[in-house]
Amino acid sequence: MVQHLPKLSKGWVFAVAAIVLLGLCSPSHADYKIGVLAKRGAPKCMAKWGATGAYLTEKTGEKCTIVPLKFVAIEPAVKGGRVDFILANSAFYAVLNKKYNVRAVATLINSRGGKALEKFGGVLFVRKDSPIQSLQDIKGKKFMCVKRSSFGGAHMAWRLLLENGIDPTKDCAAFLEGGKHDNVVLAVKNGAADVGTVRSDTLERMQDEGKISMDEFRILHKVEDDFPFVHSTRLYPEWPLAALEKTDPALADKVAAALKAMPADSQAAKRAKIVGWTEPADYTPVEECLKAIHYGVFGE
Repeated sequence: MVQHLPKLSKGWVFAVAAIVLLGLCSPSHADYKIGVLAKRGAPKCMAKWGATGAYLTEKTGEKCTIVPLKFVAIEPAVKGGRVDFILANSAFYAVLNKKYNVRAVATLINSRGGKALEKFGGVLFVRKDSPIQSLQDIKGKKFMCVKRSSFGGAHMAWRLLLENGIDPTKDCAAFLEGGKHDNVVLAVKNGAADVGTVRSDTLERMQDEGKISMDEFRILHKVEDDFPFVHSTRLYPEWPLAALEKTDPALADKVAAALKAMPADSQAAKRAKIVGWTEPADYTPVEECLKAIHYGVFGE
């Protein structure tokens, strides 16, 4: 005897079809986002870090999306939970750790001339033909930083100036912001600013790209040591990748492990111009710098 299945209504047919389609189309893995400070603009940010997103997608089995963020967008992205991880300068990390309990899971290792660098500094520079010869000569001049929220492009030099009796907010004719590291360099080159400060490695990278010649500039308060980038300030720990408080700890551990296993000859490392990643650094020196310049939550 043949038994007939009960006839389904059209509504049930559509409902079952929708469930099947959702099951087929829904991603089997989460899509997590890494917000990255685009210190030289979004296109350069993606050119530098896009390969890292692809690397993490492959190694973790979870879809990783790189999200370039302007300086002013970093804190809102963390506060609003719009990203799962944040890769930004060390000062941003110190502030976000204090305010939103983000947690460093790895610190990047920069690269120059085959050297692995876990620290960076700030550089103060003028045009080669500038009459400014010393830090004291900066008084009364137009001084440009990247952003007042930039660690290597503002805070480090700010601290150095204060230690030498110069308050850039009061003693300079203007305390300008260039918005991007490249803008500061070009502003000094073109005479729009008398003195500029950017993070170490900026001048060398712009020279490598054919945008400038370092012979066009003179470094103020140049530190003579074995660090391969010109710099004027003391050195501080490199950028960390930090997980937000809401981020699944298992995912954070998986991402950290993948980064620390990144080969130096991988496409991701080459595009980022880094050696790789290591255990999170001690960011206490960064907090001390921010306290010295009374910045944000560290100035209260």
